[in-house]
Amino acid sequence: MDRKIEKKTWTLKRIAAVIGGAVLVGGIIYQIGYADHRSTMNVDKDRLSIATVSKGEFTDYILVSGQIEPARTVFLDAIEGGMVNQVIRESGALLKKGDTILVLNNSNLQLDVMQRETMLYEQINNLRQTRLLLDQNDLNQQGQLAEIDYQISLLKPQYERFKQLHEKKLVSDREFEEVKEQYEYNVKRKKLTYTSYRNDSIARSFQLSQLRQSEGRMNASLNGVGNILNNLVITAPIAGQLATPQQLEIGQAINPGQRYGQIDILDEFKVRVPIDELYLPRIGQGLRGKFTLSGQDYELEITKIYPTITNGRFEVDMAFTGENPAGIRRGQSVRIRLELGQSEQSMLLPTGGFFKDTGGNWVFVLNAAGNAERRNIRLGRKNPEFYEVLEGLVEGEKVIVSGYENFGNNEVLELR
Repeated sequence: MDRKIEKKTWTLKRIAAVIGGAVLVGGIIYQIGYADHRSTMNVDKDRLSIATVSKGEFTDYILVSGQIEPARTVFLDAIEGGMVNQVIRESGALLKKGDTILVLNNSNLQLDVMQRETMLYEQINNLRQTRLLLDQNDLNQQGQLAEIDYQISLLKPQYERFKQLHEKKLVSDREFEEVKEQYEYNVKRKKLTYTSYRNDSIARSFQLSQLRQSEGRMNASLNGVGNILNNLVITAPIAGQLATPQQLEIGQAINPGQRYGQIDILDEFKVRVPIDELYLPRIGQGLRGKFTLSGQDYELEITKIYPTITNGRFEVDMAFTGENPAGIRRGQSVRIRLELGQSEQSMLLPTGGFFKDTGGNWVFVLNAAGNAERRNIRLGRKNPEFYEVLEGLVEGEKVIVSGYENFGNNEVLELR
């Protein structure tokens, strides 16, 4: 007798198929919704520079190099040219005011001075001769007035006596008229002569004043011409150290106006600092900096800015705010930490080669699994040690700060 065999619903084959399908569907769902599709790259961790984000005081400063220079320098320019006859003081010598440095020789200048002195002496003698003639003319007019006064003194009594006698009819009309005419002629002559003398005296006084002024100017010119030869003996205008661009030799020609050296005042120094033109808008008088010399810090302050830009750089003068360092020399170089602003509390990321590849817009940050993930950030100011982090990083996170040129466009770095 046949028996009906019941067919099983869940066979091993069907269960295996269901489980396989579920796994496949789950894998697809995971790949679609949860799997990491970012591009990755294996990187040797030992070849990377990794820094930790920290919170601290951000100081906005730059490192610049400057040269020590005397605070005051007097340049030596030749007033008159000539050949070097004697070298009394050489470069590096310490001078007192008035010390002779060089003696020049200029035969043409000496001859020219002699000719000019001769001309001036002739002009001065002509002025003195003119003044002598004016004085003689004055004496002559005074003599004429004296002679007229003498004649009047003789004729006046005679005229009065003859007048009385004429009234008494004791002298003739002719005799009286002769005496009268002589007396009146001399009175009129005195009046005219005195008027002429007065006018001549006014003109003479003005002429003498002009002559004295001209003579004074000529004497001053004569002294100036005489002093021209003194310019051939070059002396130190101040005390200090002599510095010449090259060794001066006997027989060397020096032209008028040529700069042959300078005198440095050694009791005070400054630092001349070239700075990149990018920082020109941020540089102002009063900004401070510091450098270390022989284990001691020295502070400086910007006192003068030279806005002229040469080869992409401009220069500033910085003065010491305290004592000058002992033993410094002209031309010595110092490395200065120049502050551009006030210090502030900020999130800090150490500087590194990553910036030139990312522009500071993103970095690779280490995650909990020990790998590095790309993350967008925003950086602010920069100094030689740190970047100021404005967004994207928190204190304690680790960031790859070495160069990213070998990472391509990968978004995840698996560190080995």
